[in-house]
Amino acid sequence: MNGRTDVLFVLAPRALLLDLAGPAEALRLANQHLKRRGEPPRFRLRYTGPAEALDSSVGLTLSGLEPLPETLDAPTWLVLVGQPGETLAQPQAGTRDVTRWLHRHMAPALADAPAGHRLVTICSGTLLAARADLLGTRRCTTHHDLLDTLRRLAPLAQVVDNRVFVIDGPLASSAGVTAGIDLTLHLVGQTCGDAVAAAVAQDMVVYLRRTANDPELSPLLAHRHHLHPAVHRVQDAISERPTADWDMAALSAVAHVTERHLLRLFQHHAGVSPLAYLQTIRLEHARRALQRGASVTRAAETAGFSSDLQLRRAWGRRLGGTPRCGARAADA
Repeated sequence: MNGRTDVLFVLAPRALLLDLAGPAEALRLANQHLKRRGEPPRFRLRYTGPAEALDSSVGLTLSGLEPLPETLDAPTWLVLVGQPGETLAQPQAGTRDVTRWLHRHMAPALADAPAGHRLVTICSGTLLAARADLLGTRRCTTHHDLLDTLRRLAPLAQVVDNRVFVIDGPLASSAGVTAGIDLTLHLVGQTCGDAVAAAVAQDMVVYLRRTANDPELSPLLAHRHHLHPAVHRVQDAISERPTADWDMAALSAVAHVTERHLLRLFQHHAGVSPLAYLQTIRLEHARRALQRGASVTRAAETAGFSSDLQLRRAWGRRLGGTPRCGARAADA
């Protein structure tokens, strides 16, 4: 989590406003939550286009845009915002300018792997990337109505159907306007941690969705498809301090409810008991420690288990087999 990432939203004429506002708001909220945790903001939001002012898809004028830069001076997420279908069918001069700029200046920047840049396409923004020859042979997606068009524009790319979003190396593409929020939450989780992503999702009153691209939902995000604030407070506390000496009394104090009421709330909203949720989080931390090469004893200590025997027993009951064998299978 060291350093700051520039997020450069690239706007062409008639840019879809939700493609811009949804991801930008998610990133703003992520910065806000990092600040509350005593950490520096991670994302610097910037906006660029072929003119200083452009009309959006809903007629609202977006002004104060930066000129299209020739270079990227810091690690940057280049976010290509989509456009309505009628605009895509007949690209305006501004759209053609953006396409040429992407091909001429951004293609070399994105090809520079050590620079740490990422290409993010929202909805039909993937078509803009295709016209600029930015997709290569990577896996990608777009809105379901535009998949055949994307295949024609990028015949070498592996266009994936029926996905909310697809990530292939530095390329991250989403299937629709609201799917851009799902993708952004996923990237926030990778960059800032799952607890921050969950907090942003709660603020925005959206789900952290399991997608076809992610066949197994991260245990750190499981059981969070609800909006109950007390349950979220407990889940946040467990996720941030899994090694704390948690018991029902301590967890109910975080929720500001009785132990019995907390148990009812968890079972109704999360589908598990508080202590079962705690064990799930600790097992995931142990699994990650094992994948990094830790011994079973060290993984148990890192995750908050009282001993390696307690970890082995919990692993066998919940996951089957042994911790070491389970970690090897996850790596395979």
